[in-house]
Amino acid sequence: MTDDQERVRPSGVWATAVGVARVRALESERENALFRDPLAQAFATAGGLGPSSPPLPDEAAHLRRVAVSYSIVIRTKFLDDLLQQACASGVRQVVLLGAGMDSRAYRMDWPEGTRLFEVDTAAPLDFKASVLRQERAVARCERITVAADLREDWPAALAAAGHDPAAPTVWIAEGLLIYLPEDAVELLLARISAHSAPGSRMGLTLSPRGVIERFRADAAPGSAASMWLSETPDDPVGWLAGHGWRATSHTLRERAAAYGRPITTPPQHEEQSGQLISAVRR
Repeated sequence: MTDDQERVRPSGVWATAVGVARVRALESERENALFRDPLAQAFATAGGLGPSSPPLPDEAAHLRRVAVSYSIVIRTKFLDDLLQQACASGVRQVVLLGAGMDSRAYRMDWPEGTRLFEVDTAAPLDFKASVLRQERAVARCERITVAADLREDWPAALAAAGHDPAAPTVWIAEGLLIYLPEDAVELLLARISAHSAPGSRMGLTLSPRGVIERFRADAAPGSAASMWLSETPDDPVGWLAGHGWRATSHTLRERAAAYGRPITTPPQHEEQSGQLISAVRR
């Protein structure tokens, strides 16, 4: 039986990772791409998404898709930079929470001795493994997959896979927190903090305030917006400080301008702009 025949079709929250892969594939084709992801199109194709997007019912849905795609590109570049900075500071443990179709283990240059843990449930990890075999992909660091549900005792599974909480870690939660209820977000951060040595780093993407109210009501069943559950804390820097992190917050608009991709639409409420967070464990 071939990988194509064995492959489980994307469903639920993890299916959104295939949509993210398609956005990254399209960005990779640009002459002035902010990053290159040579595996992204393979993930998208295996998940049933071709190079062209399906038609949308109205202009509002089109604008929403454009905005989400734009945010995916900017946040990817932001977190790539954060990871490079963490490694330059000497961090050699990387944990991708809700890793989905992330291919950083394959597309980025890593210092010798880097161990990269991908934490996700079994279905997306199995799907991903079949595509990686098909593409004969070779990781550029020690890549370790950890099949665990982030609502359960994933730290135990991570420790069993070889993560050392006494050594600094860089944690990435990209496009993740919006899919978790608020109590699960708090528990996730508490667990990250409990397993982070001083000097650890963290990169988070936080949703705009009011995004659920604006978009979920008329979201199509099964779409990403239909599964959104929680939003940005009122004071994310203070929230992280309470867990022992020194954080810096950037708006999507700020980072886009810094990367030469300024957002041309006029700002409405800055608090409604998505936030990109970098943090250091104190």
